[in-house]
Amino acid sequence: MGGYININGKIKMQDEALLPADNRAFRYGYGLFETMLFRDGVIALKDLHWERLFASMQQLHFSIPKLFTKAYLEQEVERTVQKNKLEHLSRVRLQVFAGSGGLYEDASPKPEFVIECFPLEKHILMLNETGLVTGIAQELHKSNDALANLKSSNALIYAVAAQQAKANKWNDALIRNAQGNIVESTIANIFWTKDNTIYTPLLSEGCIAGVMRQYVIRKLRQQGFDVQESSLDAQILWQADSIFLTNAIRRIKWVQEVDDQSFSNHFIGDIYHSVFHTT
Repeated sequence: MGGYININGKIKMQDEALLPADNRAFRYGYGLFETMLFRDGVIALKDLHWERLFASMQQLHFSIPKLFTKAYLEQEVERTVQKNKLEHLSRVRLQVFAGSGGLYEDASPKPEFVIECFPLEKHILMLNETGLVTGIAQELHKSNDALANLKSSNALIYAVAAQQAKANKWNDALIRNAQGNIVESTIANIFWTKDNTIYTPLLSEGCIAGVMRQYVIRKLRQQGFDVQESSLDAQILWQADSIFLTNAIRRIKWVQEVDDQSFSNHFIGDIYHSVFHTT
């Protein structure tokens, strides 16, 4: 992990970071974050990241200063990565949050931010030859309300599901919504294939509005693939030909097993190369 972090434009050693007890992100989970791939001096899919972040800030009623722009945040990301000497390949976590003071009903907060970066190995970008082993998280149901699509700081359901995955020796856990439909994993959006059609849950089902999800759908449709957004209940899952997960860092990862049922990687190689053949 890089030794330097960026707090509101000031780069400090990680162990110098301090969090006031009345910080609203700490108290209420009032914040958002973007996990971005930084590769060869560039933020991958940066326009999609900034579009999502600023739309989400508006939805959470942040009062955004004029100088708090996409260009400013991009500059601060670059400064932080360069300070950590991780320009070639790294994972960047940008968290935007409400600062200190105030209760639930207080006036719209001004955004504060923290930027962290972490080294990556190039193999994480490749399609996996050995499929992921996963299972469906138990006794957890994600709400599919107006905030469900946000990549928010309130990640309790993902943390508990990840603990279940670790206890079961899974690589990841799948999460259901209040209706019992599968919507995503702890760190990724989910796709499945059936008879050469590619499916992914509707945003209205409650999944995160993933940047890679959006990019994969767009790229595949541009190249003539049939991509549909639909609900994913257990019966549909068990009848799928193949399953894969997507996020901004790991790109596309084949899921070989869900709760002891196996799925092939048929078609997933074609999907991966169709999306990333030029990147």
